[in-house]
Amino acid sequence: MDPAADQATRRGPGPRPCSWVPPAALWLALLVAAGGARAEAGDGGRCRLRDLGIRIGRYEPGPHNAITDVAGVKVGQTTLIRGHGPLVPGQGPVRTGVTVIVPRDDVWHFKVPAGAFVLNGTGEMTGLAWVAESGFLEYPIALTSTLNLPRVANGVISWMIRQFPGIGVTDDTLTPVVAECDDSRLNDSQGRHVSEDDVARALDGAVGGPVAEGTVGAGTGMVSYGFKGGIGTASRRLPETAGGYTIGALVNANHGRREELIVAGVPVGQLYEGGTGSELQPGGPGASEGSIIIVLATDAPLDSRQLSRLCRRAALGLARTGSTARHGSGDFVLAFATADTIPHYPAAPTYTLTHLADTHLNPLLSAAVEVTEEAILSALTAATTVTGRDDRTVEAISLTRLRQLVPAGP
Repeated sequence: MDPAADQATRRGPGPRPCSWVPPAALWLALLVAAGGARAEAGDGGRCRLRDLGIRIGRYEPGPHNAITDVAGVKVGQTTLIRGHGPLVPGQGPVRTGVTVIVPRDDVWHFKVPAGAFVLNGTGEMTGLAWVAESGFLEYPIALTSTLNLPRVANGVISWMIRQFPGIGVTDDTLTPVVAECDDSRLNDSQGRHVSEDDVARALDGAVGGPVAEGTVGAGTGMVSYGFKGGIGTASRRLPETAGGYTIGALVNANHGRREELIVAGVPVGQLYEGGTGSELQPGGPGASEGSIIIVLATDAPLDSRQLSRLCRRAALGLARTGSTARHGSGDFVLAFATADTIPHYPAAPTYTLTHLADTHLNPLLSAAVEVTEEAILSALTAATTVTGRDDRTVEAISLTRLRQLVPAGP
């Protein structure tokens, strides 16, 4: 592999408006760096769903329309794009990465309530047993590709030990939360190219504000609904009459078949011309159907039980994009809330948490559906066309065609 063709970014560029078109020199640089990954310049640059005039739901987004609109939440990403041509197992081409979500600074000592839901379990999100048992989350969340999962877990553990040297000595041990999707359709999966240093770069570079989407981080090699998929995010801020809370979602979309895709109620997958993407679909029983990881964050004072209820509503947002959670798909949802703090080792036998009454939960349940649906669709509109192993090319959805098929909202 040509070292000059290696691209490793901590975070990637933030979202850009649809009118943004990189100059020709920058397009050339991107093509060389990506070793075959390219953007759909004919659509005037990739952009977010809302920038196309397509609105999902009735609540307004936060300032960045991202999971980072929940105060204190940070996202970091390392993207690995290297090489082109025939697959050489263990060497490349490389189309992979890692995405991390940091719930708050020092979440080890100041834990956040958390809950989870597994819609279909053909996949893995480590650490869920402890989340279910304890009702809290105490470390960053990492997303990556399937065979990279143990290496990314090692990276999170090593990073945590550097932050808190007492772990496993004078302090408790940890079981990190790492979730995977299979990117082997485009990536040299056997190579397990995400290193501990790559994980550390993502964690050290995690920031608030805009979040890069599409072909970035853990989403670099992902395919969704027969189009290029990957990372997507969205948020909603409830009106003051409903509490004024913020809820955000971040997804790694690697699921669904072309004919299933629905955008704002329109059966886009059935109406879209230009092939079905069947050359990249599973070929028989037991073959992978892809997966999706959904992470929700909110500043509402929710406990673990209520957060698990939020997770189940995220499955409705997934369904609104057309998914039926096929047999071979891994569909995992994790949610956490930042309003309360669960102490590491409470000195007193009791501590106090604020708790939102279930009778006031409905707006958050609706918003969880909205942010999940929009995050998935934004992953598609932000993703770029990518050529990966064995010169396989997965096209990004045409924004021009999408505009034609789906009317702009009010």
